[in-house]
Order: sequence, then C-alpha cells, then structure tokens
Amino acid sequence: MPKMSHINVLEKYDEHHDAIHHLLASILGCFHHERIFDQSPKDLSRFLNSLSRYYPFISILYLLDKNGKQICKNIPGKKFQGVSKKGEGIDRSKRPYFLSATKSDCPVITGPYLSSIGRRLCLSASIKIYDENGDTFGYLVLDIDLDATLNFFTGEDKRIYFEPYFKVVYTLIVIGLFIFSFILLYSAGIKAINVFTAMIRDDNEIEIPFQVVVYLTLALAIFDLGKTILEEEVLLYKDLSQHSSTRRTITRFIAAIIIAVSFEALMMVFKAALYHKEYDVLAAVWMILAVSALLTSLAVYGYLGSKTETLLMQLPKSDKKEKTPLNK
Repeated sequence: MPKMSHINVLEKYDEHHDAIHHLLASILGCFHHERIFDQSPKDLSRFLNSLSRYYPFISILYLLDKNGKQICKNIPGKKFQGVSKKGEGIDRSKRPYFLSATKSDCPVITGPYLSSIGRRLCLSASIKIYDENGDTFGYLVLDIDLDATLNFFTGEDKRIYFEPYFKVVYTLIVIGLFIFSFILLYSAGIKAINVFTAMIRDDNEIEIPFQVVVYLTLALAIFDLGKTILEEEVLLYKDLSQHSSTRRTITRFIAAIIIAVSFEALMMVFKAALYHKEYDVLAAVWMILAVSALLTSLAVYGYLGSKTETLLMQLPKSDKKEKTPLNK
C-alpha cells in the first residue's frame, strides 16, 4: 500500500489531535508506578508486547532517571523489532519530552517529529514517576509511530492487509489496457503504412487516414485510462475518508472519457464534410452535446463536492472547540 506522505500524516494528525493525546495519556497510566523500574528488560518487553496487541503503534519504551539519563535499553514494540535496542546511558535531559515532563505532573505528549531511529514521524509520550515519599523517581517514555497511530484510528490497519491483493488485480487490469493500447498503436502503424503505400501508387483512399486517427484516438483514451488507474489505485496514496480523493479519481476518469468522445465527434464532423453525409453530422452533434453535458455535470459535481468537503472539515473543528475539555 502506498504510504502517506509527511504532509498527509500531519494533516490527519491535526484532525485527530485530541483523540490521539487522550489515548496516549490513558496508555501511560498503565505504567504509572515506580515498580516499573524494578522490571527486567525481558519483563518490560513481555509487558509491552501484550500491550501492543491492543495498541500496535507503540514503537519504543525506555526509562530515564530523574536527571534524564536513560537507564535501560530501548524496548521495541511487537511490530518494531527491527529498531535499535541500544540507548542505555544516553543523556536525554535536553530533549523536549523530558523538559516538559519535569514541569508537569500529567502525561506529556510532544508534537510530531522525525525519529532519529526509524526515520519516521513519531510522537513521544512521557510521564513523571514518583516514589513512596512523593519525590521524583524517574520518567517513562513511549515513542509512538504516527503513521501506525493514524491507521489505527481510521481503521486502515485492517485494510492494509488486503491492499496488496487489490494492487495486484489493478496492476493486471492496467497491463491488459496497456497491451490493448499498444495493439491499437500497432494497427494504426499498419494503416499509416497503407496510407503511404496508397499515396505512392496514386491509389489514395480517403477512409484510411481516418482509420489511423480513430485507432490513435482509442489508443490514447485506453492508455490514459490505464495510466489513471495505475496512478490512483497502485502508486498514489488514497485517503478514503477524504472526499477529495474520490473526487480526484472520478474527475480524471470522466476527463479521459470526455477527451475520447470529443476526438470521435471531431472525426465524424470531418468525415461528414468530406462525404456529405448528414447522418454523420447529426451523430457528431449529439456526441458534442453529450460532451457538453458531461462537462457541465463534472463542473457541478466538482463544485458541490468541494463545498461539501469544506463543510465537513469545518463542523468537527467547531465541535471540538466547544466540547473538548482541553479547550475549556
């Protein structure tokens, strides 16, 4: 499945900001006890793996002493076993998540940043741990993979398992369209050779050039259709929750159809002018009217779709500002 770009990730993070922060704060509550510092790395790994069954976006767990020095190795989550397990002894006292945690008794979640370990956008959630006397004992830090978090919230973590099979089917369809397009190009080449042969023999048949143009037009339309499917369904990331993705795909498909029908109508006008066939003129007029109707419908759809998406994007934001406790 094509991965989200950093821009897509940041946009979706802004959309689900409050829900993500509330969930991470509740997850940190599972570790909020000084006994976590008495656990061995193996016990921590076992506990984190059990938690990763429910929250698969947790990438790394590590512990800091009260001065910000890491006192254990990086404990990777179940789905992030490939990340570095080093880190013990590193001074993290200058990191934003540590500085923020020292000033707060509540869980602290950073903004998105590029992880130095996995080179992916992530969040760091940290919380201050107290001992029995109420003094600072240390800090617990969780690194959260932001891409996996958004997939978890939007439900795409299930869809990505089937995505490779969908891509295979779309790829096969695109290959078939490209093969048929190349066959039409080959046929157009044969017809073009016949044109030159007829010109040399002074036996020029006026039908032959039009057949060449028709074949080329069909090849263009079919190739453009295959290219659109390849880009939209295989190469590009598509956010199904955003109406703009669907609108973009529909617009490109309709545009390909409009181009093909317009070429065909133009060919019929030329043929009618050469052969004086009124039927071809009427058919061309009906095709031009059909193209006009498609263009008008596409314009209306694009306008209404953009207005609808604007309203859908504005309503949740206003609701969040009114209902979210963090904004009270």
